[in-house]
Amino acid sequence: MKRILKWVFRIVLVLLVLAFLFVFVTYWRSTNDCGKTAAPTNPMKAIVYCDYGVTNLKLEEIEKPVPNDDQILVRVHAASVNPYDWHFVEGTPYVMRAMGVGLRKPKDTRLGVDFAGIVEAVGKNVTEFKPGDEVFGGRGGAFAQYVCPRATRAVALKPPNVSFEDAAAVNIAGITALQAVRDKGKIQEGQKVLINGASGGVGTFAVQIAKSFGANVTGVCSTRNVDLVKSLGADQVIDYSKEDFTKSAERYDVMLDNVGNHSLSECRGVLTPKGKYVLIGGGGAGDQGFLGGLGKALWAMVFSKFVNQQMGMMMADANHNDLTVLADMMQSGKLKPVIDRTYKLDQVPDAIRYVEQGHARGKVVITVD
Repeated sequence: MKRILKWVFRIVLVLLVLAFLFVFVTYWRSTNDCGKTAAPTNPMKAIVYCDYGVTNLKLEEIEKPVPNDDQILVRVHAASVNPYDWHFVEGTPYVMRAMGVGLRKPKDTRLGVDFAGIVEAVGKNVTEFKPGDEVFGGRGGAFAQYVCPRATRAVALKPPNVSFEDAAAVNIAGITALQAVRDKGKIQEGQKVLINGASGGVGTFAVQIAKSFGANVTGVCSTRNVDLVKSLGADQVIDYSKEDFTKSAERYDVMLDNVGNHSLSECRGVLTPKGKYVLIGGGGAGDQGFLGGLGKALWAMVFSKFVNQQMGMMMADANHNDLTVLADMMQSGKLKPVIDRTYKLDQVPDAIRYVEQGHARGKVVITVD
């Protein structure tokens, strides 16, 4: 028996050493193309980061993209910042780095997703758009003067009565809110809905969308945002600095949690016996570590197996159809993006820092000259 244990110990030790060497080599081979590309022949300005950290964001000249057969070339007029962006800037939660983002340095040196602008050229297979069309949507590297999204993916025509700044605020936050309300929460007319973090990017969209579905909406926010959330249509607003919603006797059919600042058992306590809890987002800047908000999401999946309520996390699926739904809602006046602050392209680091603090009212927008 001792001999067997000795061999098991040796095998485990060898495996640990091999694993350490693998991670060590992978870490030091993790790099990007910064400093390895030729000077651009047809330059444009874009935000680039060669190392993790907001201090490493730089406005540089890079090669202007050329659309392939299925893409459109969009001259960006405005973009917007999301927590999604600073997760990539900081490389947190750290599990992201192990999943392909880059262990030591970011593999993709471009930043930004949400954009709105004017189509300048289209690929030969594109029939949905033409030069001159005003569009909005999502594409990696949106903090730049030009982007090339695929015509059949997350891009749609911008309503003529909506500004570029408002349209640029929609993609991630708007689609997340729509899919949380419609698909994950399955909110029906007359249901009682609690939105924790009702004044943030997703929250301001979720309040309006839930109301358009006929729900009775209660928003949770800070004192300074109470009037804002009321103006968006919330039937009741809870000021979290004065009242803890988890200690209330009120019960809700659906809870959309944009903050994750209460335990799952506390959140379950405010739900009806068949209620739904939907966790949105990856946690705040001070709650990252290795797994960040994913740890709570995994626990919610396990927790849900032992209770009657449905509890889980959602990840948005950016697509053309849902952008079109949101465009129609904006055009009809049912949906109005809330913009907190506007920055210029060379001020993206300041915009990222502001969003990272976690107190933005609605969205932060980048204007591109």
